[in-house]
Amino acid sequence: MLRRAPVRLRVLSLAAVTVVATTLDLVLPTVLRAASPSAAAPPGGDPRSSGEGPGFVGDPATAILVVLAIGLGSAVATALYVRLTRRTHG
Repeated sequence: MLRRAPVRLRVLSLAAVTVVATTLDLVLPTVLRAASPSAAAPPGGDPRSSGEGPGFVGDPATAILVVLAIGLGSAVATALYVRLTRRTHG
């Protein structure tokens, strides 16, 4: 039979979801700016690349930092979940 989660776990889960949602709401609009789908380069050059060559669109360092932040966040969330749901034998 299913048991209800303790109040502390429910409150911490809600807080974690709120923090993640707020962070994504603040970070994603600045990270996910799409390049122009236009096939022709506009006057003044192609703004999608700053001289790195074709294929490099955006900022790879930012993408790497976002991926690392997601990985770190999921590791912390997993550790918190395991710690909060640990059963003591006794």
